[in-house]
Amino acid sequence: MDRLRDFLEDVRRLAQFDGNFLGLLNILIGRHIAKTDGTPVSDGLTWREVAAVLKKYSWDKDLIRELGLDPEQLAPRDREQFWYMAINRAHVDSPEAFQAGDRLAEALKKAGYVVRPGPGISGSG
Repeated sequence: MDRLRDFLEDVRRLAQFDGNFLGLLNILIGRHIAKTDGTPVSDGLTWREVAAVLKKYSWDKDLIRELGLDPEQLAPRDREQFWYMAINRAHVDSPEAFQAGDRLAEALKKAGYVVRPGPGISGSG
């Protein structure tokens, strides 16, 4: 989990991340992530795992506005449920999500990461 935490911190620092939360969700759920030296970071997470990670590392809930969602409409007291509901409504398997994921994957190369197609994106996991 430390590698995933480091990855998320690197993503937060990327200027290209701004406005690309959908791309991040697409990458976390449906792709393999590794460092350029081959060190694995993630082989794809379930929606629940992504929700738990976003809660654990205190990601800004206002990011869901990029997805066309209102944070006030989702479970505000239970942050993990909040993120799960946001992921459910984000359409992480849409063509737009894959394009956003591809853009972010390209930017991540400069930060020392390789993002490859993974197990695919499927339901709630």
